[in-house]
Amino acid sequence: MRTFLEFEKPVADVIGKIEELRNVGDAVDAADEIAKLEDKAEKALADVYSKLNAWQKTEVARHPDRPHTAHYIDRLVTDFMPLAGDRSFGEDAAVIAGVGRWGERSVAVIGTERGNDTESRIKRNFGMARPEGYRKAKRVMQMAERFRLPVVTLIDTAGAYPGIGAEERGQAEAIARSTEQALMLTVPSVAVVIGEGGSGGALALATANRVLMLEHAIYSVISPEGAASILWRDSARAQDAASAMRITAQDLAKLGVIDEIVPEPLGGAHRAAEAAIDAVGASVTSALDQLAAHAPDALKAARAERFLAIGRTLEL
Repeated sequence: MRTFLEFEKPVADVIGKIEELRNVGDAVDAADEIAKLEDKAEKALADVYSKLNAWQKTEVARHPDRPHTAHYIDRLVTDFMPLAGDRSFGEDAAVIAGVGRWGERSVAVIGTERGNDTESRIKRNFGMARPEGYRKAKRVMQMAERFRLPVVTLIDTAGAYPGIGAEERGQAEAIARSTEQALMLTVPSVAVVIGEGGSGGALALATANRVLMLEHAIYSVISPEGAASILWRDSARAQDAASAMRITAQDLAKLGVIDEIVPEPLGGAHRAAEAAIDAVGASVTSALDQLAAHAPDALKAARAERFLAIGRTLEL
């Protein structure tokens, strides 16, 4: 069954009527009426998605049917060979990392994976990586540097896991080392926020030469609920926090935090997953083509300058 968000109720009502007519079968010739309702549903969907606020985009970014990292890898990366373990403590299923072919290129791919059902979500820890996940990411980036492979990262996480065990094993240090390694690369790197990009847990994988975001993804220093709890001591004010934090792709493009917005199919990536994945594939390929012309040292310097420039203001 489709999952409709609260603000999609006008669309859900029309689609419900379409399903009722289809269930009538041959008893009534409802083809014309169904066609009219389908056109009405598409227009309603276009109207709703043309004016989403920051909180509504947050809900779309978290939609349970939205394609995850594993879906992108399955469709875009051929001959993918996953690599496991951090060579220090263990494996973290919240981070998928490995090598494969992105079109005609050999690449290293790293991404956070939330899981698709109860069992896989528990296994993946809902996409919240532990220190070993970030150390695995660092290890794969080092391997990519050694073999001159471009690095593609796919980000979809509420943030790094804040559990006691993760803190005991050096969560903050692992995030910092992953970010450091990403900055030190002399190979091209492209990051894509495909859903939710939360806090340092996202930045540890998104420190790239090019940072892309899907149209309805979000990217923030803290979740709207967390910000509301801190600012107003009331997580129910998450909608206010989402608006204030400028977490949408459109806001972040204006601020220079990201480089490109990848359009989503009408109604969000969850309604046409393959089309959304292909759009990301085309944008990443284009970015890699552009970066391929740059010298190794220039890539490293440009990446550092890109992040140093964020928030820089002119002094009069």
